[in-house]
Amino acid sequence: MKRNYIHTIFKLVIVCFLVSCSTTKLVPQGEYRLRENIINITNSKDYPASDLKSYVKQSPNNYYFLKWNPRLYIYNWGDGSNSGWDKFVRRIGEEPVIFDSTKIESSKEAMISHLEYLGYYNSTVSDTVIYKNRNATVKYNVTLGKQYPLNEINYIIPDTVMASIISKDSASIEIHKGKMLSESALESESERMAQLLRNNGYYGFTKNYFFYFADTTKVKDKANLLVKLENYTRNESSQNSKEHAQYRISQVNIRPQNNLKVNDNFLSQINRLSAGSLYDESAVANTYGRFSSVPLFSNVNVQLSEIDSAQVECNIRLTPAKLQGVKFNLESSINSNALLGVSPSLSYTHKNIFGSGEMLSLGFMGNFQFKFNDKVRSNEFGVSAGLSFPEFLGLPERLFPGNLPQTEFNISYNYQDRPEYTRNIISTSFGYRFDVNKRFYYQIYPIQLNMVRLFNIDQSFFDNLKDPLLHYSYKNHLDLGLGGTLYYTTDNSINPSNSYFYFRCQLDMAGNLLSLFNNYMDSDQSNAKLIWGVPYSQFIRGEMTGVYTYKFGFDNRFSLATRLNIGAGYAYGNSTALPFERLFYAGGANSMRGWQTRSVGPGTAPTDSTFTIASQAGDMKIEGNVEFRFPLFWKLGAALFYDLGNVWNIPRSLEGFFETEVSEEYRGEFNFNNLSKSFASSWGVGLRLDFNSILVRVDWGFKGFDPSIGRWVKPREWFGAGGSAFHFGIGLPF
Repeated sequence: MKRNYIHTIFKLVIVCFLVSCSTTKLVPQGEYRLRENIINITNSKDYPASDLKSYVKQSPNNYYFLKWNPRLYIYNWGDGSNSGWDKFVRRIGEEPVIFDSTKIESSKEAMISHLEYLGYYNSTVSDTVIYKNRNATVKYNVTLGKQYPLNEINYIIPDTVMASIISKDSASIEIHKGKMLSESALESESERMAQLLRNNGYYGFTKNYFFYFADTTKVKDKANLLVKLENYTRNESSQNSKEHAQYRISQVNIRPQNNLKVNDNFLSQINRLSAGSLYDESAVANTYGRFSSVPLFSNVNVQLSEIDSAQVECNIRLTPAKLQGVKFNLESSINSNALLGVSPSLSYTHKNIFGSGEMLSLGFMGNFQFKFNDKVRSNEFGVSAGLSFPEFLGLPERLFPGNLPQTEFNISYNYQDRPEYTRNIISTSFGYRFDVNKRFYYQIYPIQLNMVRLFNIDQSFFDNLKDPLLHYSYKNHLDLGLGGTLYYTTDNSINPSNSYFYFRCQLDMAGNLLSLFNNYMDSDQSNAKLIWGVPYSQFIRGEMTGVYTYKFGFDNRFSLATRLNIGAGYAYGNSTALPFERLFYAGGANSMRGWQTRSVGPGTAPTDSTFTIASQAGDMKIEGNVEFRFPLFWKLGAALFYDLGNVWNIPRSLEGFFETEVSEEYRGEFNFNNLSKSFASSWGVGLRLDFNSILVRVDWGFKGFDPSIGRWVKPREWFGAGGSAFHFGIGLPF
């Protein structure tokens, strides 16, 4: 009875809220809110009506879900009194668009003009306005006009050199017999041919030198086309006629600004223009792109000036970027067990350390996990140094005509002090980094070396590890191998304003080269081959991440971001298991946000109580994330998210590895039969404070399904021990 009473009150509150909401409350008397523009193509199912949307002169308010815009309702909570409350709701709300009937005629004219530009001649547009509940809906009925396929195309090009250049490129001509006549296609072809001529010495040449004459009367329902290249533009008369000439570059002056000290040979290496060569606009663009790809320069200005009738002078002005920079980042999290994690990092860069665009990078990081008033804690410190050169060492520079590649040398040291052990890791690598068309980015490391040594291992911890394969992960070892990363993106800007996608694939291999010398190496008790007294690791490891972010709504301020992350590693040859630092883990500020870092999995295995601070890991990982991001007010935004994933061990036979039988419960092996029951999940809410150059993020995640206990975490458990986690970070999680 009490439950029904509460349910009735709840429904009444919802009804009252909906009744009190209106999108037309503040619309002036006698006026209407523009609710929607509907465009209907009456005689074609192939032409997209959405193509004409931008030509309608008045657009309604943006809708987010099923013709619903919450900011419209918020705006109408005001009363027009200009009071404090009224000003507040106006600021965070959105004013309704008042219907203006005078915009209809100009919208129809714009649509007809656009259709004619596309080759639909004599199109018509009619309109109907539907008024209902102080809302106006405008319906445009569009009838597409007639199209004319091209029947015959003839060219008149008096200049024999220009005619020869265009003729040699005939395979690229976009207008041909059978294609529909349209101003759009002719303009596109004009620009293509103009670009071709500018790449062959014709400095300053434009598409306006091309004239088109179409005849639709000679052949029924078809068009004959005549293309003429004149010595004057469409905006001039024949009296302004001037013969076209091929230009050569007289000289190239490269001028660093602000007293920037940089090696002349380095600048010459980047430059693709030379005195005496035929003017080529593509070479100018290539030179601009190469200089712009060097982090040393914040602004590149390539100035061209005509010296006489056949020469061009080129001045390249280079404005240096800030040579030195310091960056600080901080991530932190706390779960309902009061375990606090803090991860600060500090980096320093110098972009011209030796005077030829070499970049020096120094990094310092830490990772601290602890509880207040508790001696148990984990500390991690790291320092790294990197040096990159703007060239591909070992290969000729001519093989990289585009943006400059980078050669990198890196070295790092990492110290980890946990209650169970102390670990030191020294790493170094040598490799290359380059991109193609600012879309595909490559990193190739022919040499990757890691040396890992453990000290002060708690013997009881080592003996009681529930996951038997971890015995092999907690041993001194050496990795020598190679690796690489491929990164693709549809938008390389720092803060994309439209929907975008990126994909990252990483592959690492170790031990294969060393295995060729096994016959010359000593062995330990397990028959593993040794280098400098420690076994070397042999494995292959790959990881792929795909992220798609769909942006929509007013100014694309709403977004739905999705991520899929898959990875797997396999040890073989000289190794029984992957080194611990190569294992996969889940949980934390950028992963399963209802869980503390490294607290998920593997599989359905119970949490390994051997670790004082959670350190769950596995041979493979599958994780998916969905996050809905939306603005609130000022620079504050919010997010709702859901995470699904886990780590697993790859099934293998353990016969003969251990004296006692190993419980399958703790193996956490991947198994298709119980895959659905081995996925952990979490959900939560977050706030984002976006200052454009930096975004501060706070997320509160709650556990969903917990495979270690085989059930969903109950709501009352979210606020108990280990039921949720609170994360602070800089930048978006993905």
